[in-house]
Amino acid sequence: MPKDAAVEEFAGLVRALKARDGRSYEALGRRLSVGASTLHRYCSGATVPEEFAVVDRLALLCGADEEERRVLEAAWTRADAARRRTAPPVPPPAPVTSAPESPPEPAAPEPGPAPDATATTTTPAPAPATGTSRRTAPAPLLVAAVVALVVLALAAALLGRPSRTPSALPPSPTPQGRTAAPLPFTWTVGSELWQGGCGHTYLVDRDPRAVAPPPVAADAGAWAGAHGAVHGGEALVRITLQGRSPSDAVVLHALHVRVVGRAAPLPWNAYRMDNGCGGAVTPRHFAVDLDRPRPLARPVDGLDASGAEVRTIPAVSFPYAVTASDPEELLVSARTVRCDCRWYLELEWSAGGRSGTVRITDGGKPFRTSGTGEGLTHEYDTVGGLWITGEESGQTG
Repeated sequence: MPKDAAVEEFAGLVRALKARDGRSYEALGRRLSVGASTLHRYCSGATVPEEFAVVDRLALLCGADEEERRVLEAAWTRADAARRRTAPPVPPPAPVTSAPESPPEPAAPEPGPAPDATATTTTPAPAPATGTSRRTAPAPLLVAAVVALVVLALAAALLGRPSRTPSALPPSPTPQGRTAAPLPFTWTVGSELWQGGCGHTYLVDRDPRAVAPPPVAADAGAWAGAHGAVHGGEALVRITLQGRSPSDAVVLHALHVRVVGRAAPLPWNAYRMDNGCGGAVTPRHFAVDLDRPRPLARPVDGLDASGAEVRTIPAVSFPYAVTASDPEELLVSARTVRCDCRWYLELEWSAGGRSGTVRITDGGKPFRTSGTGEGLTHEYDTVGGLWITGEESGQTG
């Protein structure tokens, strides 16, 4: 298959779904929590979404059946592989010009006479007992008893007081004698999202010369992973939920925020991903202030400025329900100024007489968001092909 044929095949299927539905890019984008221009780029083949969940949601909105969704997922898999093959390479870190001298090797001790083998194993003979002296236990037995007591004490301490690192997630409780039943719904999470498909800041512990140009939003995860980047100031997390039954609804009751680690903001350089800004839709979402002692997920209205007038998109409040034919997306915006925070989410649900709480993490690890700290903020100069600071941008302009 030619290099871009897979992308064009996928884009053609997305265009067909959009044409069948008849709604505008703006109307469909509001339901998908993406900008109208982002959806247009999917249809034109300009970019391929990093996750299939948003396309699957589009298919459901446009009335696609199971077979069409399987064909669409196979086409997305091929297009995603083609996108990754053509992604620009990430430059390696800047070479280290000098290294501290290693300390000199300690001098070896001068050879001396071989030790006497019998001297290391001989034990002084005990003093003869007298009429007033008390006979004591042999020394080897005392040593063995002391060692056994120390081992038992350490084992009891370790079993009674498990260790925990500040950034580790606490274990999920499971009732004794019970096996966890499968959830009545499925969920996926996306943590490399940008406001409007373009507005985002990453913190990277590298010199600007060792940082690749900003990627398109669909390649954000690969770019961030290659650079060891951390979300700067704000992290957007999208949770896509879908019931397993077409008729039995799963009721979502509440979304909680748990902060498991706090530290000073990272002093790394900040890199803004503002190149190629797109959508004019700010979807409704849940805002989280990580600087508060007990952060809450607060529902916030969205705005649609894609038409002649700015319209308000009402916030979503709990509780509400999802089924197999009516999925839902939760968009969480977690912001911080004063900390390098590690956090996760807990979603309360109930269905068919059951209830529980599911933990939402970043692939088993806490999400991470840091204030921008004391590092320099950089923007990418597309004309010069390099990262520049705000001061340099003002001088060149």
